[in-house]
Amino acid sequence: MIERRRFLKESALIGAAAMTTGFEGPPALGAASQATSGTSKRPIRILMGGYGPATTGFSLALKRMGDRLQSKFGDQVEVKYVYNILDFGYRADDIIWLVESGVLTLGYQSSSYFTDRIPAVGVADLPFLFSDQARARAAMDGKLGAAMTSRIEADMDFRIVGYFENGFRHVSNRVKPIHSPADMKGLAIRVLPSKIQARTFELLGANPKVMDLTEALAAIKAGKLDAQENPFSNTVTYGVHNFHRFHTETNHFYLSRPIFVHRPSFDGWPQAIQEELRAAVRDAVAFQRDLHVKEEAEAAAAIKKNGGEIVELTAEQHKAFVSAVTPIYKEARSQFDRNLLALVDL
Repeated sequence: MIERRRFLKESALIGAAAMTTGFEGPPALGAASQATSGTSKRPIRILMGGYGPATTGFSLALKRMGDRLQSKFGDQVEVKYVYNILDFGYRADDIIWLVESGVLTLGYQSSSYFTDRIPAVGVADLPFLFSDQARARAAMDGKLGAAMTSRIEADMDFRIVGYFENGFRHVSNRVKPIHSPADMKGLAIRVLPSKIQARTFELLGANPKVMDLTEALAAIKAGKLDAQENPFSNTVTYGVHNFHRFHTETNHFYLSRPIFVHRPSFDGWPQAIQEELRAAVRDAVAFQRDLHVKEEAEAAAAIKKNGGEIVELTAEQHKAFVSAVTPIYKEARSQFDRNLLALVDL
């Protein structure tokens, strides 16, 4: 794994970034980004990255952030983008170390990917925590988001500057319509690298498989994976709806995507740029959330247009899913501290 990262770091992304954005090598780090040449100060280089096409709300939000910085500071900053690291042979989970090592300056990733290193972040993976979008957003804008930021920054070389909305997640599969937990029995389903998520689907009777996005997509296309779970927008963005006919609006997890910056770079910037980036992120998050609502509706329409079926659970059917995972809350009380559980009303 270390050799693979070294090879990728030294080749694919840097070479692609140089060709597509005019960069001559990786972005400078920290104080080095403000080095002078003679009497002229070099611009601060900021390379933003993600793992989705340039047309997604996440990518458009990155561009909005960068445009604001360029408008405010002009030639003091140089902002470039690698919207989809998958295009350069990377896995989705690579974005974390790419930013932590300074190859990228800023990125985003679903919070579940942090749980191996910071188990406390897994509290946000617990199922059916929020009854609606407004409550979920309020939690992430409030004490829950602040607690996650504190835990991540304590253990990783990041500054967490905000949280994109990945939203409520649903189950899709290639086998049959799902109306109850019994319908999930034995289905091999891809989950994010989270013990909480794997346990949730065990309780629902499925066979969870932890896979990176790239692995999951390959398995879905090859017909080797029965099911996956995602917001409708992700399901359509990555073309899963071309292989899965059946979709159930389960709303089982609400996930956010931390927006993280390479700490040495961020801390080396002038305070005005730090403050403007934080302001740009607040604006971009509101922008991305509005887009997410639209993207979900458009994705549901795309699924149906493509011949897919979407099951909308009744209140009683939804209650059956919640009841099936009830043991996980008792287990959570032995895994997470009391103060953290209080933030999610457990």
